[in-house]
Amino acid sequence: MQVNAKLDGGTILATYLKTPKDAESVHREVVETVGTMLAEIRRGGEEAVRRYSRELDDWDPETFVLGRAEIEAAAAAVPDATRAAIEAALANVQGFARAQRETLVDLEVEPQPGVTLGHRHVPIDRVGAYVPGGRYKMLASAFMTIGVAKVAGVDQVVGCTPPERGVGMTPLMVYSIDLSGADTILALGGVQALATLAFGLFGIEPVSMLVGAGNAYVAEAKRQLYGEVGIDLLAGPTEVLVIADETADPELIAIDLLSQAEHGPTSPAVLLSISEEVARETIAAVERLLAGDWPTADVAGVAWRDHGAVIVAGDHEEAIAVADEIASEHVEVQVADDRLDFYEDGLVNYGSLFVGRQATVSYGDKGIGTNHVLPTRRAARYTGGLWVGRFLKTLTQQRLTPAGAALIGPDVVAVAEAEAMLGHARAVAERLRRNEVAATR
Repeated sequence: MQVNAKLDGGTILATYLKTPKDAESVHREVVETVGTMLAEIRRGGEEAVRRYSRELDDWDPETFVLGRAEIEAAAAAVPDATRAAIEAALANVQGFARAQRETLVDLEVEPQPGVTLGHRHVPIDRVGAYVPGGRYKMLASAFMTIGVAKVAGVDQVVGCTPPERGVGMTPLMVYSIDLSGADTILALGGVQALATLAFGLFGIEPVSMLVGAGNAYVAEAKRQLYGEVGIDLLAGPTEVLVIADETADPELIAIDLLSQAEHGPTSPAVLLSISEEVARETIAAVERLLAGDWPTADVAGVAWRDHGAVIVAGDHEEAIAVADEIASEHVEVQVADDRLDFYEDGLVNYGSLFVGRQATVSYGDKGIGTNHVLPTRRAARYTGGLWVGRFLKTLTQQRLTPAGAALIGPDVVAVAEAEAMLGHARAVAERLRRNEVAATR
């Protein structure tokens, strides 16, 4: 099987050694299920949320909102060493976010005398942050969403995460969410959590924006709620693409593919190799690891079987073209050192780039500093990942003096008249007339 991509105006053909399963029928089912759930919660409100929470998580507490005593008790239960690691990772993520925020400066210019234009960056007021906690407790997602929102200056952040079935939130999740700066913590997961945040249930004000990664149902709920609230991006099941040449280590590639495939059974893991020999050795290494002592083989094995792919490209230029067509969430580049800059400069469609053999995706996932909420399903063609700037609105403003209006006004009148928008033209022309009268007095 072959994959089509463009190279210098022509079509290139890269060969699949392993093809993924078509997931479109699964996606249609997710769309329908989420649409039904959101509609029922709109009609039924809090009772509908409780019903879904009972059915899906065996969770129906007196209140889904955690009190201060519960939060402090959870913090006390976290081992000191784990607490220190969480604090260090949060500091890394917030430190990078602060550095990014410093690049976003307010602006004021005077393009013509008497005409002043500008912009300023204003934080979003209320954000709902989804922290995945189903199969795995994604502590680091609290840093990436809540922690970065607070660096941006968001006033109110509600952090929510799925409860342990029939039990509630684990101390580690509570501690990570609280330390990251959440103003409210909601022990609720899935579509019902996002609906609660968007619609404003259980005493929570409706949020202005939903952020955070999640499974296919969470991603679809964000998509369907978009417009009613803002979203960061469609961050669904994780994806990884490893680009390798003849110098790469098949065992390391296999480990990296499976480490991302363990996220869930629908997580695509793709190898794009310049070397057919390395590609075949990697396939063998993956199967060997899965048959051996790979700790999450029950999940990673299904993801690899159904969504894993291995592609062989003819050369490095083709590899870049194919990688940009795939537009994966995470892209690792495991090639000879003298080729690393070529890929770093050439690749443009990815969520986050991991350059060189040392830079495995796990660093980005767990708190090196960059954000791990990244575009999936080829959204990297048109957006980057979550960052501090996503929590800011860039608002423009204009000021004019009478002299400035006299300079720019006639052109604006002419454009408006050419468009037949005569009310627009009159709004400017009347001001120009009045300014002329005032000047003669």
